[in-house]
Amino acid sequence: MAPCKHAEGAGNSSASNPNSWLYLLERFDVGVVHLDVQLHVIGMNDYARRSLPVDDKLPFGKIVTDFHPEAAKPKLKFLLGQAECPINNAPPMAMMISIPERMLLIKVSKIADMQGATTGYTLVFYDITEVVSKDAEPASANSLQPAAKRQLRKIPTIKQNRVLLVDVSHVSFIRSEGHYTWVHTSQGGQFCNITIGDLESRLDPNLFLRVHRSYIVNLSMVDEIVRDDGRIILRMMGSTPVEIPVSRSSAARLMEHLGLSDTTLART
Repeated sequence: MAPCKHAEGAGNSSASNPNSWLYLLERFDVGVVHLDVQLHVIGMNDYARRSLPVDDKLPFGKIVTDFHPEAAKPKLKFLLGQAECPINNAPPMAMMISIPERMLLIKVSKIADMQGATTGYTLVFYDITEVVSKDAEPASANSLQPAAKRQLRKIPTIKQNRVLLVDVSHVSFIRSEGHYTWVHTSQGGQFCNITIGDLESRLDPNLFLRVHRSYIVNLSMVDEIVRDDGRIILRMMGSTPVEIPVSRSSAARLMEHLGLSDTTLART
């Protein structure tokens, strides 16, 4: 049998545009996992075997309970549930899951027999880490702290089942909503299924600050700091000003980042 050859897309516009999604997808490795109707893994391709902790999970178990970190399990359950959407020809649902050092884009599609009864699912994932992040500063040889996570330069969000990449420099603030977040820019909010804790650990700490359990702000987008009856509120830039509460535990750190003192704020 002749060896497989990769067909180059001569004349394909994506081949000349390294920033296009098609160009990137052509070069991504893709992980494929087949599930039965009870969500047991019945097979996967070589890339999925290399990416998932397969050696520790033989024989294959359930995809939700055995192959994903605890924080990702509620999201995956939701994703699999959406695959059973009763709408005819519903597009496969997409979701981002943050695992240590990697960012995965996952899609799930239902598999049905000739009568339309569900027989299983196919889970496909792409490792988009290189697209959305940059290398973290390595830990020094004498440091007792572990190396930082790779910082995001783009935040993957979802709109109408399309993945939109938001430049972090355009982000005004991030609001938590349960296991998910909303990433706000001057254009409004975009849904993101990465937790606020994961985003906090992957954003530049010199620019983004967690000022409340539910909010991360871009300090360069802060327009005004207001003290109101002992509380501190941030007013963000924009045609429609948004007020962000600052928790008492975060107030001192905020002042330090902005080069202010509590007495300075008291005089304003």
